[in-house]
Amino acid sequence: MLKQKVIIDTNFLLIPGIFKVDIFTEIKRLMNAPYKLFLINKSFEELNKIIVLGKIKDREAAKLGLILAKNLIKQKSLKTIGCSSKKSVDDIIVEKTNKKVFVATMDKELKHRIKKKDGKIITLKQKKYLIVE
Repeated sequence: MLKQKVIIDTNFLLIPGIFKVDIFTEIKRLMNAPYKLFLINKSFEELNKIIVLGKIKDREAAKLGLILAKNLIKQKSLKTIGCSSKKSVDDIIVEKTNKKVFVATMDKELKHRIKKKDGKIITLKQKKYLIVE
């Protein structure tokens, strides 16, 4: 059976640091079929930019997000999607989206673009748990 794709947007990696929600356990709870987690490789640049230029609480959350992502890559439970183009992470995610793809994000504009392509959205509800929109 083919695994479902879950693409994680950069801002989603800030949730554990800001809201103390274990996004990976929550994603596991939501998915009723085998899945594979993906991250656009440019998300590492975005996280590093937040660590340097972001608000203090966002900096700490970005540091934690970076550690979590790197650990999951080492454990082979997160794969990166390489991209050398000048496109934004959001544009790349929209390109990769279809009816079978879940996108984990809190970005309103990105959610709107994903819905147009019939993609599924995983998002934070009440700052406590994840839902599929």
